[in-house]
Amino acid sequence: MIYKKEKLSKYSWFNLGGEAEIFFKPNSEIELKEFLNNYKSKKYKMYILGAGSNTLFRDSGFKGVIIKLGNGFSQTKLIGNNKIEIGAATLDRKVSEFAMNNSISGFEFLSCIPGSIGGAILMNSGCYKQDISNIFYSLKAMNFSGEIKNFNKHEIEFSYRGCNIPKDLIILSVVLAGQNGDKKNIEKKMNKFITNKKNSQPSRIKTCGSTFKNTKNKKAWELIKFSDCKKLEVGGASISEKHCNFFVNNGTATATDVEKLINEVQKKVFLKTKEKLELEIKIVGDK
Repeated sequence: MIYKKEKLSKYSWFNLGGEAEIFFKPNSEIELKEFLNNYKSKKYKMYILGAGSNTLFRDSGFKGVIIKLGNGFSQTKLIGNNKIEIGAATLDRKVSEFAMNNSISGFEFLSCIPGSIGGAILMNSGCYKQDISNIFYSLKAMNFSGEIKNFNKHEIEFSYRGCNIPKDLIILSVVLAGQNGDKKNIEKKMNKFITNKKNSQPSRIKTCGSTFKNTKNKKAWELIKFSDCKKLEVGGASISEKHCNFFVNNGTATATDVEKLINEVQKKVFLKTKEKLELEIKIVGDK
């Protein structure tokens, strides 16, 4: 489906943002290829949106095309040798549940990662000393010209919260590989991770998860706390009392409020510690 002037606030966990000039939600590779062939000559800017769990859309919206893969890209399939083929739009927690139900270990940490598998690959998402690079096997993608590209685990270079996948690629599906495991032990480990997350991170609020990446020397939340930023507010945007690397829309914030709060925290942390905080969330749209 192609939408014009679609409200982006519906697609971000912050519930903020203006309108997308064009919003496209394909349900098959054929639909996606046809769309790209029709629009590539028009030179629109394009942004590929996952679950919106780490995205702040600016109030001005996005002048270009937002592509969000539909339900046709959210299947999981066992393909043998503890490998799972996963559509890029599949939620991370669904993948961890599928692995558990098939007695495959190594996927437990995904139960605590908000978002979809496509985004998890691009961000090399992780927690509890594990990340997606540990279980990555291969992926299939489409470039902006509608051509299919395949990559194996030796062709992708992962880094902390990133990888070297070209920016003109749309991940369609991935294959992840784990190990034989005992279903009860896997479930026990998942429940432990989920409990730890609930105890340490806010939930059921308008936030997009960790705002900043950790630095080489310190956790981002430690730097924010040490720099006396915990009680900073800008308009309706504030910092979670439970975890100070989580920024919150209290219900009246604008995207500008959140971005100003981000900038203020970066300044205060640098003045206090000389550490430069880099964003983990993505800020999308024109200022």
